[in-house]
Amino acid sequence: MSLPTLAACGGTDSGASGAKPGPEVITFRSFVKASDAVTAAFNKTHKDFQVKWENVPSGGDYYTKLASSVKAGNVPDVAIVEYNQLPDVVSQGELEDLTETAGPVVAKDFPPQVQQLVNLGGKTWGIPRDVAPLVFFYRKDFFDKHKLKPAKTWDDYTRLLEEVKKADPKARGGIFATADAGVVAALSWQGGGRWYGTEGQSWKVAIDDEPSKKVAAYWNDLVLKSLVGTYNSTSDDAFFQAVQKGEVVSYICANWCAGALQSTVPDQKGKWAIAAVPSLDGRPASAMLGGSAFTVPKGAKHPEQAFEFIKWITTDPEGMKAWLSSGTSSMLPAAPALLPATTAFKTDFYGGQDIFSVVSKAYESVPAGWTWGPSAGVTGTTISDSLGKVASGETKLADVLTSAQQATVADFKNRGLSVAQ
Repeated sequence: MSLPTLAACGGTDSGASGAKPGPEVITFRSFVKASDAVTAAFNKTHKDFQVKWENVPSGGDYYTKLASSVKAGNVPDVAIVEYNQLPDVVSQGELEDLTETAGPVVAKDFPPQVQQLVNLGGKTWGIPRDVAPLVFFYRKDFFDKHKLKPAKTWDDYTRLLEEVKKADPKARGGIFATADAGVVAALSWQGGGRWYGTEGQSWKVAIDDEPSKKVAAYWNDLVLKSLVGTYNSTSDDAFFQAVQKGEVVSYICANWCAGALQSTVPDQKGKWAIAAVPSLDGRPASAMLGGSAFTVPKGAKHPEQAFEFIKWITTDPEGMKAWLSSGTSSMLPAAPALLPATTAFKTDFYGGQDIFSVVSKAYESVPAGWTWGPSAGVTGTTISDSLGKVASGETKLADVLTSAQQATVADFKNRGLSVAQ
């Protein structure tokens, strides 16, 4: 997708004077699970240069630190950037332009729905690592006992939630995340919403478009009827305590939840399974909740080695096995050709189910056309700050989307970006 110009970022100066030949040590900044394992695997099989992993916390502070590193001229050679944050990072001039090196790789190895997340303004800014399609996690033992089945449509899902509550008044078949705007975005994406787009050389912002408002009304109704539990997120301690107690017997999340679930409630081994997420008409349709790419920060001292490392950990089967064999990462490779590498992730927790078959089909059903804008952080914060009020009934989710629309447009204009009306 061709987007309006984000920033006047120059390319990397790979021929800088004073560069020393021979082995080098490059730095790799990442917060995703198994980064240590993949670094060790690379160092074991590559001798021309070595990689030092820098562990950092995720969240907004990570991007603040990246921006500070660029300004101070003390950047890592490789840095992870989530898809929803990439346009903002690019617009701030914090990344090297990888069009010449990574561009052909992205065009060759990745499908359109992920290419558009790293190709911005006619340039390529990173290589995708993973994709995170929505899927449905459920307690198969509970469902079998009460003769329940995963829902095909959202209408069916409402009925399923009612049946779960009837079977066990303390149990819920879904959750509403009160501190995670990413879930709202993913559900809007799946429902046909398109929050960001372009019109000529201007941005279009449509966070409260009609498809998104329909999704919001649906979930608002589930909350008010107490058909879903309310927790900060699927990474929240309270959520996992509810899972442990059997108070959450199914929920919607991305594939990365598979690793988190089995590592947090290991005593429920063999009780969980995964299915496709419900859709409006029952036909396959998913969307992404998360996912990330690897980039080269502006001013990196070893751009050529950085690209070689990034290419290995995103497109080489051995690199992908290193991610998955640790057992902590249930990522789905963004490059479809690497799907066989997912056998490195053991699925005993899911009764031996071929969960990646379900996940990969979900990825195939993600509709193209969604992109993120440079104010995704403002959008997300505005939504997340109000989700608790939706849960308490103080406000409606559709009104939250309208507030996010207004805040996002205002931020675009404050940045000097043209917004189509």
